Amino acid sequence: MPKARMLLVEDDAALAELVAWHFRREDFEVRQTVDGEEALLMAREAAPDIVLLDWMIEGLSGLEVCRRLRRLPETQNVPIIMLTARGEEEDRVRGLETGADDYVTKPFSPRELVARVGAVLRRVRPALAGESLTFADIEMDTVGHKVRRGGQVVPLGPTEFRLLRHFLEHPGWVFSRERLLDAVWGHDSDIESRTVDVHIRRLRKAINLPGAPDLIRTVRSAGYSLDTAE
Repeated sequence: MPKARMLLVEDDAALAELVAWHFRREDFEVRQTVDGEEALLMAREAAPDIVLLDWMIEGLSGLEVCRRLRRLPETQNVPIIMLTARGEEEDRVRGLETGADDYVTKPFSPRELVARVGAVLRRVRPALAGESLTFADIEMDTVGHKVRRGGQVVPLGPTEFRLLRHFLEHPGWVFSRERLLDAVWGHDSDIESRTVDVHIRRLRKAINLPGAPDLIRTVRSAGYSLDTAE
């Protein structure tokens, strides 16, 4: 199962550590900050799978951070759960209208929060809740490390497998070479961005069986995407 990446924005240090501990125990990769501006920078550097966002934080308010995350192409589809002591209906409505996907009122049970996050991720990112990924006629067994297209086994090298897995986890998203380098090779990689093109060609050659459409789309001046658009 792919490890879900969480951005936790909470200025109560004790609560933040408690929440982070519970999610790391559930095998989440958790990055933390107390500051709204820093949260936006962190989200741009590496888009999370989910954001836990406190309403009252240092710098920008949680509402403004939520609003800006919805405007960024990297995070416009990332689920956001607001954490706040504000329990009035009007406040909940404001949070949801700003772009939040869910709203958890303090004090809350960490176990309940884990369950709420899991429910949101299953709804918007089912790939994070299972051991197989599918798109069109492509199937990936992430545990058995096998790929099939139209029922036929497709042999892939380790880099092509990671690249395809990233696309399958984010179908329809357009990724620049730089973002693919970060996601597939890692932030500390010294590999040149043009290397991505080489591996994209290898991946296309492997999965584009005779008569099958090319599902990896080149988006001019933007990058690559896994989709069925022509």
